[in-house]
Amino acid sequence: MPTYTALTTLQDEARAQALGEALERLEPEPTGIGVFELEDGSGLWEVGAYFTEPPDEIALTLMAAAHGAAEFAVSELPEIDWVAHVRRVLKPVEAGRFFVHGSHDADKLPAGRIGLWIEAAMAFGTGHHGTTLGCLRAIDRLVEAGVTPERVIDLGCGTAVLAMAAARVWPGTVLASDIDAVAVEVATANVIANGLHGRVEVVEAAGFDHGLIRSRAPFDLVIANILKGPLIDLAPEIARHTVPGGRAILSGLLADQAEAVLAAYTAQGFVLAGREEIGDWATLVLTRR
Repeated sequence: MPTYTALTTLQDEARAQALGEALERLEPEPTGIGVFELEDGSGLWEVGAYFTEPPDEIALTLMAAAHGAAEFAVSELPEIDWVAHVRRVLKPVEAGRFFVHGSHDADKLPAGRIGLWIEAAMAFGTGHHGTTLGCLRAIDRLVEAGVTPERVIDLGCGTAVLAMAAARVWPGTVLASDIDAVAVEVATANVIANGLHGRVEVVEAAGFDHGLIRSRAPFDLVIANILKGPLIDLAPEIARHTVPGGRAILSGLLADQAEAVLAAYTAQGFVLAGREEIGDWATLVLTRR
């Protein structure tokens, strides 16, 4: 079955969300709609819709104009078995002691490494992205330094690969949370598949707004691999929920966004303990004074 995409960009979140809502009323109805902030520092938001039949391009043009967006670019995607394709091109990721792999590479786990199984169909959070890789390396370096946090939370956990990595190297139960219900389902499935049921608890929550999270706070380590805007917004909350001397691993940042995030956390009593850049992406490790 062919798939059609319609993509546009515009300047602010409110108009982007409004356009996303308007697309829900389009005929033929889209099978999916996404609204995302671009991670290139431009401040633009992308709005995309996906269809199983050709969309009404006139209606799309009128919607774009009404919301101050660029004209929609409509494309037909080729019919590709994306899971099979990803399995061919996504190789295992080695990050310090961690070895992130799909089921097709399970037999390649090197001796002495910690295997984390993430299926190729769940490509976001497999460790291939510079932000996830940076966080895995940061966890590895904390282990090397003898750091042993008892209370750990992974905010915006996605596939829960970082929460699972923490559970593999430190005692205690690790909390993992995400604002997206589908991500919570994926994370829960990954936790079970990796034999970590009971060691990693996954909840749906925005920030620290969940009874279980509040009951476990404050934390010795907060991991947040999200985006610049949410990280800055969460700085006061992360500070309040981190013990003095506790640490935060922050990523989801372009390298040129790191200083703004660091400034927000310095204002909350954190000091920089480490920074790594992988390609265009940065990971920060902070300690709360």
